[in-house]
Amino acid sequence: MPVEFKDYYKSLGVTRDASAEDIKKAFRKLARQYHPDVAKVKKGAEEKFKEINEAYEVLGDPENRRKYDELGPNWREEAEMRRSPGWQEGGSRGAGGQEDFHFDGTGFSDFFEQFFGRGRRFDGVNPPMRPRAGSVEEAGFSRRGADLESDILVTLEEALAGSVRTLSLQRTNRQTGEAKTQTLKVRIPPGVHEGQAIRVAGMGEDGIGGGAPGDLYLRVRFAAHPEFSVRGADLYYGLDLAPWEAVLGTSVVVPTLKDRVSVRIPAGTNHGRQLRVRGHGLPAGTNGRQGDLYVVVNVELPEQITQEERKLWEQLSSVSHFNPRKA
Repeated sequence: MPVEFKDYYKSLGVTRDASAEDIKKAFRKLARQYHPDVAKVKKGAEEKFKEINEAYEVLGDPENRRKYDELGPNWREEAEMRRSPGWQEGGSRGAGGQEDFHFDGTGFSDFFEQFFGRGRRFDGVNPPMRPRAGSVEEAGFSRRGADLESDILVTLEEALAGSVRTLSLQRTNRQTGEAKTQTLKVRIPPGVHEGQAIRVAGMGEDGIGGGAPGDLYLRVRFAAHPEFSVRGADLYYGLDLAPWEAVLGTSVVVPTLKDRVSVRIPAGTNHGRQLRVRGHGLPAGTNGRQGDLYVVVNVELPEQITQEERKLWEQLSSVSHFNPRKA
């Protein structure tokens, strides 16, 4: 199946010289619009969300963005080189690999998998198995099929509650062109974490000489979320506050993956302070423990003020005893 080029700058609606901050803002705006749980128009929202997530996976990472920009007009030649039998990256695609593989339902395009994913086969890592006595393979040997690995895009909501995903795996024989498609039901367990490999037994390459088939490993990559970042089982949410809210204290309602909670902001809260909301993170293991949600305070200053506001700030300056530079 031919690989289709993906214009990630177009997906995010930014120019090729956009700054990292512009790319982040564009992603967050689109992600809030198309996130499956909040999209006003559900039709096509999930596919659009996957598209912008894939674009941000590449353009939001400096090294991936550099690689993408360097592809240029020669991207097809690079793709063909990666499909060749002798090409190696991480695992090898040696003489034993006679099939090409195409996945649908993982959340990533073939283009992404070719250049930025982990999709590969592991030839040469499984030692030949000794033939059974008296078997037809006795004159030769049998060998377990190579394992396959691919990425799967998992939302934080799926990591929280778990889900079942339907994937299709198409195998195409390089020599005959014969294609075979299989449908898989893959369980995403609650508490799955970034980088975890979900094993699908027997869905790797066929064995040789009666050997067992290899396995398929789906490596979890969390979908970027417009509101939260992740560290382990903890979630982090950036909360913008006006200066007077930070000084005087207030109560604000912040989102969680399930609902919304009220958080008290103590008087005198500094920029960068982290307020913990217990038990509103991701599952932290099989014992039922939940991670926490950390609300990270960002004190926003007005870029422009009116004359009346300026007079009030000057009045505050004249009566305040606060001096952050005082030893």
